[in-house]
Amino acid sequence: MRMRPTLSWTPADGLPPGTTDLEPVADALRLGGVLALTGAGISTESGIPDYRGEGGSLTRHTPMTYQDFTGSAGARRRYWARSHLGRRVFARARPNSGHRAVAAFERQGLLSGVITQNVDGLHQAAGSEGVVELHGGLDRVVCLSCRAFSPRAELAARLEEANAGFAPVAAGINPDGDADLSEEQVGDFRVVPCTVCGGILKPDVVFFGENVPPQRVEHCRALVREASSLLVLGSSLTVMSGLRFVRQAARTGTPVLIVNRDPTRGDPHALSRVALPLGAALGAVAERLDISVDGGTAA
Repeated sequence: MRMRPTLSWTPADGLPPGTTDLEPVADALRLGGVLALTGAGISTESGIPDYRGEGGSLTRHTPMTYQDFTGSAGARRRYWARSHLGRRVFARARPNSGHRAVAAFERQGLLSGVITQNVDGLHQAAGSEGVVELHGGLDRVVCLSCRAFSPRAELAARLEEANAGFAPVAAGINPDGDADLSEEQVGDFRVVPCTVCGGILKPDVVFFGENVPPQRVEHCRALVREASSLLVLGSSLTVMSGLRFVRQAARTGTPVLIVNRDPTRGDPHALSRVALPLGAALGAVAERLDISVDGGTAA
């Protein structure tokens, strides 16, 4: 029986209410040295759903776990069929005003870096350079045997060749690039092996039930230690992979600010949570700072 990973939390009574006041965020950015921590909520305006917001994918979808993927050839066939189709949707996604605002803040020297929990590559597409992909990226593939890396586009071409005519209509797309397909739609989809050693290929992303590489975690911890403040954008902070950095900042007195429409698990540690849509909120902050989200400084 496939078990659901622990993916939800219940907000405690007494959490500080959300606000619409963006001035603390603008003030923090004026000082510079801000570290951004972003989640799926920053990509929703690009057409990629989040996990836990209204209509989030977890209401209809159980993400693939590392244990399922490594333990079952059938699970790998389902994953790659769904991910192969989902990649086509991801490939059409474009950065939105939230991604562009983050990139603009970086260009102006206001951000010390970006830690993203997302695997969609949209921060980089918007022009951000100092991005740490906490959970990896869907644009590359790793062999579980020989650890060779290869581009996802190369694998996509091989899967197209092995599964000519595979074009089912998905019921939806999920933040991890997994399209909703039935077992009948998956059918006898063919998975291809590593071209180096014939081993099992896996996207270079951290599945649920898998640990973030320790060296990556320590790099992020170092970024938090050096930051003047931590700005959380579009994350519920439900899972520990992101929450630990909020807790670290709070322990050392580094101010934490959150922009997320719904309550988050990090709210007790934050100076405030701005409960506004991210694109509009970050655009308004950029305007206050006379920064154009399309590059340069506003006239």
